[in-house]
Amino acid sequence: MNRNTRLVAVLAVALLAATVASFVVYRALAAGSVSQQPQTIDTLVAAEGIPAGTMLTREHVKVVQWPTASRLEGSLGDPRTVVDRGAIVSIAANEPITEAKLAAVGAGAGLPPTIPPGMRAMSVRVNEVVGVAGFVVPGTRVDVLVTFESRTQTSDSVARVVVSNVQVLTAGTRFDQEKARQDNRPIPTSVVTLLVTPEDAQRIALAAADGTITLTLRNPLDNAPTESAGIRAGGLRGEPAPAPPVVARPAPRPAPVAVAPVAPPPPPYTVEAIRGAKRTTEPVKNEQEEKPRDVPPSQEIPQ
Repeated sequence: MNRNTRLVAVLAVALLAATVASFVVYRALAAGSVSQQPQTIDTLVAAEGIPAGTMLTREHVKVVQWPTASRLEGSLGDPRTVVDRGAIVSIAANEPITEAKLAAVGAGAGLPPTIPPGMRAMSVRVNEVVGVAGFVVPGTRVDVLVTFESRTQTSDSVARVVVSNVQVLTAGTRFDQEKARQDNRPIPTSVVTLLVTPEDAQRIALAAADGTITLTLRNPLDNAPTESAGIRAGGLRGEPAPAPPVVARPAPRPAPVAVAPVAPPPPPYTVEAIRGAKRTTEPVKNEQEEKPRDVPPSQEIPQ
């Protein structure tokens, strides 16, 4: 075998080995890519923005592929499970729909399913000033401030916080919200609905009847209750605080006088008389007792 033949043989063996190695690497990479491809499941997401209280239909949702390893708790995959159920929170477009965001089957839609157990929804009338220039929107938190006339001092107003850190459920009436969505314009805030406890609802009702209500917007990360004893209008003008009313104390009762017990009258004196075989006891009569009480001393009856 000459030199050229040996060179051709070496090149052929090298080419064959390279081909076999390339084929093995390709199969290994292909098998690895198939095994590393994540598995997916059907998951429902919002096809568009869904406001809280909306009754869901088939057009509100769509099915997407979601990685099985990152499956959300309570996620749904069948559109029939969400039809005719109300949304208790606002759902953004392409946001997954879970059981926690929907009302129970048969609970209906609207505001009632969004109220947690033990809480109440209460509406207060506001305007552009009371509603913080329209920044009081659903999901924000506010303090309820009331201004009323002081009853302890004439012509003096008092302002104080009656309820703090209250969540806003809705802003504007239902008619205003539907009209705003149709016209694609801001919602006119004339009524704000707050999520409060029954006790706080009573405080707000008394505040609305006794004075004027104002809402103050809070930072959502500030959860500390508002501590305030109230501010007087006279204090802002530099007037001294009114003296506390003097409470008249009742006069002390005199100590009871001990009354000595009255001694019973002494027993009357008696005289024992013996007449023959008969013994008798006769009382001794007092001369003063024999005098008639209704006759004056000057007209005594002779004995």
